Amino acid sequence: MNDFLNALSRRRVLKGVLNGTAVTLGLPLLNVFLNGNGNALADGKPLPVRFGTWGWGLGMSKSIFVPKTFGAHWELPEEIESLKNVQQHINLYTNFNGFRDAAPNLCHTTGWMILRTGAAPLNGNDRPGETIDVTVAKKIGTATRFSNLTMSATGDPRDTQSYESANSINNSEGSPLNLYTTIFGPDFQDPNAKEFKPNPKIMVRQSVISSVLDDTKTLASKVGAEDKQRLDQYFTGLRELERQFDMQLTKPEPRAACTAPKALRDDIKTGVDVDVVRQRHEIMTNLLVMALACDQTRVFNMLYSKSFASTTKVGYEKPHHTASHEEPIDEKLGYQPMVSWFLRRAFENWAYFVDAFAKVKEGDGHLIDNVIIYGSTDQSFAKIHSIDGLPMFSAGRAGGKMKTGLHVDGQGTTGCRLGYTMMKTLGLDIPHWGNQSNQTSKEIGEILA
Repeated sequence: MNDFLNALSRRRVLKGVLNGTAVTLGLPLLNVFLNGNGNALADGKPLPVRFGTWGWGLGMSKSIFVPKTFGAHWELPEEIESLKNVQQHINLYTNFNGFRDAAPNLCHTTGWMILRTGAAPLNGNDRPGETIDVTVAKKIGTATRFSNLTMSATGDPRDTQSYESANSINNSEGSPLNLYTTIFGPDFQDPNAKEFKPNPKIMVRQSVISSVLDDTKTLASKVGAEDKQRLDQYFTGLRELERQFDMQLTKPEPRAACTAPKALRDDIKTGVDVDVVRQRHEIMTNLLVMALACDQTRVFNMLYSKSFASTTKVGYEKPHHTASHEEPIDEKLGYQPMVSWFLRRAFENWAYFVDAFAKVKEGDGHLIDNVIIYGSTDQSFAKIHSIDGLPMFSAGRAGGKMKTGLHVDGQGTTGCRLGYTMMKTLGLDIPHWGNQSNQTSKEIGEILA
């Protein structure tokens, strides 16, 4: 019996024949694959903790979004009542501010940049620092095929909140079909396959890049300082490609929860109608979750709607952004009803996103237990472009290091405290994060386990 279990723990798949064709089926993460406590792999390696972001545009309707109590067991106001089934997996953060100091309030830009970089941009072309996902990927994203996956449910690759600098923007993938091909196409190496066969095309690509990189020092020594800087940036990208190729030529560790999804045949139609965006978001979410289960990436970004959200509703003549400025506040309700209708669709998609992670079994828990997801927006009250009281979410327990199910009062402090807390939890050695009034070295202690 022990010999059987030892063999099983090595391959973690069942083999069989279906209609005359050999098939393999990835097994769940059985106790035999784990340590005695079920919270690490049998070889002592901890289950990986992943980091991701989720973004939506145009904030909230404060009177029906912000709960009346803080701490645990908070009641869900009507605008976010769709979060009921995932409330135990998330935290809600309100009364946190974005401080622009002497910088202008760039409409639909300043708020999210502060929360994602710790700094307010000085103009429309300014990209202060680097976004939090890029910083985290340097710590935890180097051991996987993709250091970072960035997606947008809008379908537009220009809709992204991830960048390294003003000259290095991480465009998003807006096509579910392209996302599937990127992750699970010809270059995908099934970690549970018994036999490992490196793709010859990958071997050729690596050989070509390696030969180019061999000449980098010689070339760099013959050019001026400005050209050398350009070459450094170029060769950094080549080295990243070579790292990815090296990983493709190395047999991956088995991942019991990994089952490659059925191939997509058709893409979602174009457009930003809420139903189309929802379909795109759901398919991309499901692909992303399996990408994590297959350990293809440990850092990701999902954008439901861009900052000045352009989602539309059949039968209503204005997109969300236009409505946020032109729709009057209903005196009886105390908020903009159509704007709230759009926001409720966003929070329904946030609930779907979190629930997708909660459904995947991993170790003695679920995938949601081994992630940190940072949910942020660009405004608090979009009608006047306010960045005071910016709402934020988090989801996941970071391998048991974070508590969930809480409503946290920021008491007017910088929203950068959440990003700083997440980075510290992930093991980044940073004494502080942000600049000027947004700089912080104070973690949000109530969410730490």
